[in-house]
Amino acid sequence: MSSDEQLQRGIELRGDYGRLLSESAAQIAAITRAIIDALQNGHRILTCGNGGSAAESLHFAEELVGRFRAERRPLPAISLVADSTALTCIGNDYGFDEIFARQVDGLGTAGDVLICLSTSGKSPNLIKALQRAKDKKLTTVGLLGRPGSPAEARCDWVFTPVTDSSALVQELHLAVIHLVLEAVDAAFVE
Repeated sequence: MSSDEQLQRGIELRGDYGRLLSESAAQIAAITRAIIDALQNGHRILTCGNGGSAAESLHFAEELVGRFRAERRPLPAISLVADSTALTCIGNDYGFDEIFARQVDGLGTAGDVLICLSTSGKSPNLIKALQRAKDKKLTTVGLLGRPGSPAEARCDWVFTPVTDSSALVQELHLAVIHLVLEAVDAAFVE
């Protein structure tokens, strides 16, 4: 495929944004409600992911603590990918599969929300974090790829667009993050 053909294919693929988001409107609404409910009840939001999904998890958490668009109080959120010393310590002492689960153990309490971002839904470190969160009675949310992943089975609420494009999944995750943040801003505006 030529670069021009690839570009055209990419443009056509992104024409599915609205359809994929509309098909998942109920999922997105449930995720939004779970996050707002937790925050209104004094709980915190924990986020995590690997690679590009780690960057999106950082973005999600920082917008909650800072603000998205509206002036509002800071909200309690932390990305479990943010502390490089914790990641390397836990990875060295317990293995990479434990880097998020161990932080869930130390930082998470019942009623908090753990949000895992993953295009595959198969990463052992995310699956362990979700299981640890379930054990501790956290609400679990997955912004994932196609339905049917091991991570999905451990989530209370999921967004799973039906597409084979990892790039499109990550772009849709960002759209969902922004939709949630807009609703959070509206719920907490002063």
